[in-house]
Amino acid sequence: MLTRGQERCIYVFSAREFESMSEKIRQAPVTSKQARDYMRVFLSGASAETPDKQHRVTIPSNLRTYAGLDRDLTVIGAGTRVEIWDAAAWQSYLAEQEAAFAETAEEVIPGLF
Repeated sequence: MLTRGQERCIYVFSAREFESMSEKIRQAPVTSKQARDYMRVFLSGASAETPDKQHRVTIPSNLRTYAGLDRDLTVIGAGTRVEIWDAAAWQSYLAEQEAAFAETAEEVIPGLF
């Protein structure tokens, strides 16, 4: 499953992981505008794609536009998903985050190091 991700990338989930994420989102209170907004954006961009015989997947045009994908892409592993980025956008994001990355490991993930 492909869908919109944060920071203008595309999230790629296995069918099982997408179902798990969808279930968690559906458990959010319907009275929360923030939860409703997130659910709408996340689920409305979802697309089930089947790989061809060469294991390639077509990225729907609405997701290509959302992520600003052109010719050069970067694909990264991100835990339970894969993310597809425009290569220039990924380099810019990474450059912005590297200093903070070195400083926040213990704060964000206690006991990591």
